[in-house]
Amino acid sequence: MKRTRYFASLTLVVAAAMFVVSCGTVPVTGRSQLNLIPASTMMSMSYQQYGDFLKSNRLSSDQNKVMMVRSVGMKIKGAVERYFAQKGISGELEGYKWEFNLVESKDVNAWCMPGGKVVIYTGILPITRDETGLAVVMGHEVAHAIAEHGNERMSQGLLTQLGGVALSEAIKDKPAQTQQLWMTAFGVGAQVGVLLPFSRLHESEADHLGLIFMAMAGFNPNEAVNFWQRMAALKGGQSPPEFLSTHPSDETRIADIRKHLPDAMKYYKK
Repeated sequence: MKRTRYFASLTLVVAAAMFVVSCGTVPVTGRSQLNLIPASTMMSMSYQQYGDFLKSNRLSSDQNKVMMVRSVGMKIKGAVERYFAQKGISGELEGYKWEFNLVESKDVNAWCMPGGKVVIYTGILPITRDETGLAVVMGHEVAHAIAEHGNERMSQGLLTQLGGVALSEAIKDKPAQTQQLWMTAFGVGAQVGVLLPFSRLHESEADHLGLIFMAMAGFNPNEAVNFWQRMAALKGGQSPPEFLSTHPSDETRIADIRKHLPDAMKYYKK
């Protein structure tokens, strides 16, 4: 029993030490976060995973919708670059290779991997309705990547599930588990447990930062409330209790967005 307690205590000490030496800061909120994986490694994995995804999924042939996705995406990209320039941290975008693709799927989904690799599913377009609604989604998903939420989730997973091993070792020795960590880090699947509060926190941070990005891109951030109200109506009130969800409840999210709107409107120019 004493030996077990010793190793448990040692694990906590090691984890704490790793946190101290691997701490980043989220833009806007200033929250400290655990980032054990070099950004270059995350982007390298991202480019491989993104390429594999595009090979196994059908891209939309609707050129009007494709052009809309890429047009909104480029405006969000420009907003991100201006925001980082204003903060004097443009170097953090080094290595980004932005890409915006529309994939044929009935799923109401969208995501952004490290390095600006974005996918929008056609199933979400009826809810976004127009460019402004799409900017809500795009700003939110890009914000996840900009805030390095994927790195944070992967780092937490390496500590809690794989005993704190380096990512290179995890890929070599436990490829299936590492792949699952990657999928979970970018929103595929849900988990109830130690990582749950961080996931809700990530969503709230992405909402806040996403509002600023869409505002700087020339889209009215007030429309975010309408978009999330449409999403809530789509669910028909069937979402799980908030404590079991990796996302804030619809009511919580909309209330938080309303609180962030005055800040976002400072960046909005028609």
